[in-house]
Amino acid sequence: MSPDLVPLTLYGAGASGSVAVEAALTLLGLPYHLVEGATWAEAAARERVAPSNPMRQIPTLVLPDGEVMTESAAILIYMADLHPESRLAPAVDDPLRRPFLRWMLYVSSAIYALHWIKPDVKRIGAPDSARDAVVDAVHERIAFCWAQMDAQLTPGRWLLGDELTVLDLYVAVISRFGPWRERFYAAAPRMAEVMRRIDAEPRLVALWRERFPED
Repeated sequence: MSPDLVPLTLYGAGASGSVAVEAALTLLGLPYHLVEGATWAEAAARERVAPSNPMRQIPTLVLPDGEVMTESAAILIYMADLHPESRLAPAVDDPLRRPFLRWMLYVSSAIYALHWIKPDVKRIGAPDSARDAVVDAVHERIAFCWAQMDAQLTPGRWLLGDELTVLDLYVAVISRFGPWRERFYAAAPRMAEVMRRIDAEPRLVALWRERFPED
């Protein structure tokens, strides 16, 4: 069997960042075994992923050769580059490669990373009594960051133009987190049109419905 037909193992959960990886694997037509578990809420899920990822976080992807990948942006870029025929990432010599990498890392570090604070505000030295205020501040910052990204992009059919990339998948998932899509649409109206389009992408509609059932 060809190595890329050997099922991958993905530790993930519905309504989490791992859904972006599921979306990429779906578009690539790659089989994978999903180990479900919300690590931020379930001790058992943290223990299941611990042998593969000592950080006990998702997404964690175990490749056919046993190597482990973590960090959603890295996984998405790697899988897209591994299958260049999919055109899910601009080629290295494509002028769009620079903004692609810039915005993939921006979403990861400037936006997605902030959600790490919310389950336990003591992680940043705030008392539990300040949780509501901290979460509100995090949501304000996230909305600001979406607005900054929106102001600097000129989307076409997709965020980087005519080709759907894993950046579209990443934003489609992370924009569903707090402060949620309604605020995202207001903060990032140009990207909002692209997100509505990818929500309706026929190859992904069933996945979105299954993994974000409350939307």
